[in-house]
Amino acid sequence: MKTRDIDVREKLHEVLSRDYLCDDDTIMVDELGLCQGEARIDIAIINGSLHGYEIKSDSDTLERLPRQVDIYNKVLDTVTIVTGKNHIDKVVDLIPPWWGIKQAEKVREDEVELIPIREPGINPKVDPYSLVQLLWKEEALELLTMFGFEKGYVGKSRRVIWKRLAESITLHELQFHVRQQLKLRENWRVAQQQS
Repeated sequence: MKTRDIDVREKLHEVLSRDYLCDDDTIMVDELGLCQGEARIDIAIINGSLHGYEIKSDSDTLERLPRQVDIYNKVLDTVTIVTGKNHIDKVVDLIPPWWGIKQAEKVREDEVELIPIREPGINPKVDPYSLVQLLWKEEALELLTMFGFEKGYVGKSRRVIWKRLAESITLHELQFHVRQQLKLRENWRVAQQQS
């Protein structure tokens, strides 16, 4: 039986919701846009790290995966691909060795099982500029102000502000503050369209 995106997503939501049920420091975001919407990770878990889950069910193609890999590697701390059995061999060739892998298998008509194949490691090459693009202009300016680098940047475009942030603050500090800001956000969908 072939897995479908909707079945895998539903199961992954169920598992992640259960895993983080009592964790007030964790939020789950569907379809998080990265690099100004160049790609969207299916599910992002944001807490002490930024963990993305990409779904490739048996019914999906892998056509977009190489481009998605490039973008996800710029921003996410860890990534797990959740894929149907039909794609496992090809997926292993297309993703970096630090990505985790879960195999999605349909065990009954109405039930999908997620089987761990490989645990995710830490992304060795997060790009600071791509990371700060997750911030809206006001959020980026607030962070710039917090570090005392806002002089001459208040009226600038978000791209100029992002560049200043990426060049002025350590990656470790940026990762921490970007995650904190994302967790504080309300009205994700409305605000994403205005960013």
